[in-house]
Amino acid sequence: MAGEHTYKQYDAELESVRALVLQMGGLVEEQIVRSVEALTTGDEQLANQVIADDHKVNALDVNIDEQCTHIIARRQPTAGDLRLVMTVIKTISDLERIGDKAGKIARLSKRIYSSGLSRPRFREIELMSELVLEMLRKALDAFARLDPELALEVSRADEKVDEEFRSVFRQLITFMMEDPRTISQSLDVMFTAKAIERIGDHAKNIAEYVIYTVKGKDVRHTTPEEIEQQVRGE
Repeated sequence: MAGEHTYKQYDAELESVRALVLQMGGLVEEQIVRSVEALTTGDEQLANQVIADDHKVNALDVNIDEQCTHIIARRQPTAGDLRLVMTVIKTISDLERIGDKAGKIARLSKRIYSSGLSRPRFREIELMSELVLEMLRKALDAFARLDPELALEVSRADEKVDEEFRSVFRQLITFMMEDPRTISQSLDVMFTAKAIERIGDHAKNIAEYVIYTVKGKDVRHTTPEEIEQQVRGE
C-alpha cells in the first residue's frame, strides 16, 4: 500500500507540473494578444502593462523549473516519465522566451508611435500574430493531450509564418527605399515582425518536444517530411 501511495503522489506531482505549464502558456498567450493590440492601436498604457507583467511569466518559469529539479532528485524518473520532465523544462524555457518577445513588441510599439510619423500599416503584422497564436495554442493543446499528430500540424504551420515574414520584409525594404524618412520606423516594424516570427519558432519547438515525449525521438533540426515519418512511423 505504501508503494501505491508513493506512486499516486508521484503521478500527482507530474500532473501538477503539467498544469502549471499550461497556466504559464495561457499567460504568455495573453501577453502576445495584448502586445499586438498595443501595437495596432497605439495604446501606450496597454504596452506598459505587458512590460510590467513579464515578471509573472518569469516567476512561473522559476517555480516549474524548481519542481522539475525536485522530481528528478527525489523520484529518479525513467524512460517516458523522464522524457516528460525534460519536455516540461524545455517547454517553459521556450514559453519564457515567448514572453520576452511579447515584451519586446510592446516596447517597440511605444517607440513606433513616439516617432511622430504617420501610422504604419499593421495588417500583415496582425496576420502573422494570428498565425503564431494558433501555433502556440495547438502546441499547448498537443502538450496537454500528448498528441503527436497535433504537434505535427504546428511544425508544418511554421513555414507559412516564415513566408509572411519574408513578405513583410520585402514591403518594408520598398518603403525605406521610397522614403528614407521612414527608415527608423520601418526598422522598428521589421524588428516587431521578427519577434513574432520567433514566437512561431518557439511554438514549433514546443510541438517537437511533444513528439519527443511520445515517440522518444528528437526531431529538432529535421525536415517536416522526416518529422512526419517519426510521428506516423512510416
